[in-house]
Amino acid sequence: MTLYGVGLGPGQADLVTVRGKRALEDADVVYSPGRLSRSVATEHVPEDRIGDLDFPMTRDEEKLRSAWKEAAAEIATTARDGDAAFVTLGDPNVYSTFGHLRRTLAAFHPEVDLEVVPGVSAVTAFATALGVEITAGSSLALREADGGRSPTGPDRMVLFKVTDAPATHAGLVEAGYDVTYGRRLFMEQGETLVTDDPTAIDERDYYTLAYAEKPEARVEQATDAFLEASDESGLVSDGGAQDIARQERSEGALCGDEVDR
Repeated sequence: MTLYGVGLGPGQADLVTVRGKRALEDADVVYSPGRLSRSVATEHVPEDRIGDLDFPMTRDEEKLRSAWKEAAAEIATTARDGDAAFVTLGDPNVYSTFGHLRRTLAAFHPEVDLEVVPGVSAVTAFATALGVEITAGSSLALREADGGRSPTGPDRMVLFKVTDAPATHAGLVEAGYDVTYGRRLFMEQGETLVTDDPTAIDERDYYTLAYAEKPEARVEQATDAFLEASDESGLVSDGGAQDIARQERSEGALCGDEVDR
């Protein structure tokens, strides 16, 4: 039958998509690779339909390949006769262990049909939690910052796995970035924290993100004219029709749209 790779979202049970919830409810067995994903899945399916998988905490590639082969064999047995689901926090295709399962199944169990159900990724959840707007005309890069690394280059970055915030912060500030940190955003497991102080978030935690932006990177938006046009009393005019039209044309060009002259 089918294996569903289901993205559970950032960690709160009510942020699972409607399609994801349906896939979990219909699956004969829901396989979980860890404690946090299991805690979200059990909000939607009973404990007796959760199948735990054992993955060693190691960088030894031979041991990891062996663990994934065992997991794929177990899941394939279920998926041949019914429907199975494999759950992962966030989205199955964004910084997820699901890729290992997909490749292992393709190599050893190609008869298993696979369907991916996307989830709310930390890439988008961070924007709401940190109050960041990624506007039209902006570009955004994803980087990994495990072990205190400070990747630089793009004007805006989302950094995953910020496990040594003070070290990462020092490199980013030296390169001219403003940085905000978020830990366990939209997660029911553990304390959510948003801060621009790296010393407040210096404990090692895999679920720590950072948003780094160079101050000059902001793209002017058409509706900025409303606030720029307010008078001394705070009243807002229409911002000037000509100014708004000009900015809209500019945004359209940045997005690759054809602009009427």
